[in-house]
Amino acid sequence: MQLKNEKTNLLLINPEEMNQVDKIAMQYLPVLTLMENAGLAVARAIMQFYKPCKILVLCGPGNNGGDGYVVAHILANEGWPVKVASLKPPEKGTDAYKAFVQWNGDKTDFNIQSVRDADLVVDAVFGAGLSRDIDDHISSVLKAADHLVAIDMPSGVDGKTGIIRGYAPHAELTVTFCRAKAGHYLLPGREYIGKLVIANIGIPENILSELSINTWLNEPGLWELPIADVEDYKYHRGIVNVVGGGTVTGAARLSALAASSCGAGLVHIFAFGSRDLYLLTSPCFMVDEGDFTDTLQDKRRKVWVCGPGLTEDEVKISLINLIKTNKTIVADASALTKENFDLLKQCAVITPHIGEFKRIFGDFKDCRIEAVKKAASILNTVVILKGPDTLIASPDGRVAVNCHANARLATAGSGDVLTGVIATLLACGMEVWEASCAAVWIHGEAAFLHNNSWPNAMDLIHNLGKARDNGRYHVEK
Repeated sequence: MQLKNEKTNLLLINPEEMNQVDKIAMQYLPVLTLMENAGLAVARAIMQFYKPCKILVLCGPGNNGGDGYVVAHILANEGWPVKVASLKPPEKGTDAYKAFVQWNGDKTDFNIQSVRDADLVVDAVFGAGLSRDIDDHISSVLKAADHLVAIDMPSGVDGKTGIIRGYAPHAELTVTFCRAKAGHYLLPGREYIGKLVIANIGIPENILSELSINTWLNEPGLWELPIADVEDYKYHRGIVNVVGGGTVTGAARLSALAASSCGAGLVHIFAFGSRDLYLLTSPCFMVDEGDFTDTLQDKRRKVWVCGPGLTEDEVKISLINLIKTNKTIVADASALTKENFDLLKQCAVITPHIGEFKRIFGDFKDCRIEAVKKAASILNTVVILKGPDTLIASPDGRVAVNCHANARLATAGSGDVLTGVIATLLACGMEVWEASCAAVWIHGEAAFLHNNSWPNAMDLIHNLGKARDNGRYHVEK
């Protein structure tokens, strides 16, 4: 898989993939050299963010501990007072053991008192590959640290899932290598990372292209928004169509307003009931009523939002007919039920929150990334699992982790706004997964633009035009 240069920095590597990267990197650099480079990167970060103080390096028996011994050696050579506490010495003959025997400075016990005697603790016990709960002794020692820097990942945070394995300390600074791991950005682990530094330790960039890594951080550069052209016209910018319920009208109106604000060339609402409320919403809308099947004959009207505010019967009628006429469907809200499972297979995008996701696909174990990938594969549909760390999965295995959001999105109608943004980007010709990723980012940016208030859904809508512009210019900044 060949990766575009602007995207490679957004790759998220899971621990298994990082092991593969390390193995391939050994063809270019010895492991001990990579370990020394990693230790140097951590030491430099500590010297950048902290003044000289009493350091305790807690070292585990693996390569993460090996990095810790290198950190101790470098900081001691710089005149910092350093002690090392080993949970267990590395196995003889390993590269970590070579780093262990090179440490001739002060050693102390791996216990609570040693931590309390230090000003700053360096956590080199376990790295991102931890997949079991840490024991009570290790937890108690880590809990005693008032200030902690983590190497690769705070011990106890699962690098693949972000799950806390028993206990994890809250680091002030985490230094990882080559690329970030998904666990750095997935909750709850994200809250334990502190400031994240991603250090280059000499691993050749071409290695990343040799592996089928398909998990990404959702930021501009992963996708590219269409640029307005002087010769654009409304049909070129795209037509967004929203199915409007006969009794609950607000949700569909929010989706339509979001599409209009985000740049759709033309917005239609098909009203199952009275047109009156829809007509009062905005003079920019076209509001249709009558025979739904007749409305679908217009081949220019390709992209449809289905679900917000609809009854069960309205969902059935609209989904079945939209599928029959080969429309591109963004399904949300009332459309997202187990009963509609087969119909959802014909949709381009579905946008469940965690409760809707579990009702459709059942409960799942630890890894939400694997769960959403499986769901997208089963449906052959892009699945957006909404939340504070929204996941966007494509049937081809690509997954993006979105952290560009805040609590201001937790307001009624926020999800309806998102569907309107997705539909807008699809209508102007973006590929489905990239449009979905971009829409989630723009949605989050609209919330960030309200720095001094708690917005409602209408406030988010008013920010969408600026948010979309920011998504275009973000990379250049």
